[in-house]
Amino acid sequence: MKRRINYLGFLSLLVLIAILGWQTENKGLYGFFGFAYYFRYFWVIPDEFFQLNVQKAATFAFMSEMVLLVPFMFVCTFIYGVAKAVPISFALSFAVTILAFTIALVFHEWRERKGAEND
Repeated sequence: MKRRINYLGFLSLLVLIAILGWQTENKGLYGFFGFAYYFRYFWVIPDEFFQLNVQKAATFAFMSEMVLLVPFMFVCTFIYGVAKAVPISFALSFAVTILAFTIALVFHEWRERKGAEND
């Protein structure tokens, strides 16, 4: 039987950006070390239920980004000014999206594991 690759594990390669930040002493790139969490998905078999959980988490993350981008624009405009508002608000929106996706996926996996214990 041929083993299927879980492509979600490839998100862990973004840790290389954090290592680049360590080499260049750019502390702003250290946040990419958080993607090391996705390394564990190389050992998860991507069955249909796992793919459904990823789809639910991705939908939640996408909607949270769409809802929060405009408020981030307004808040960043008042705090940082018009020139810096767009890049900072997009960066905040990206960070919130990744965090929302990770938390939603962990929640769905926890709920699945909890349901499996009841069987």
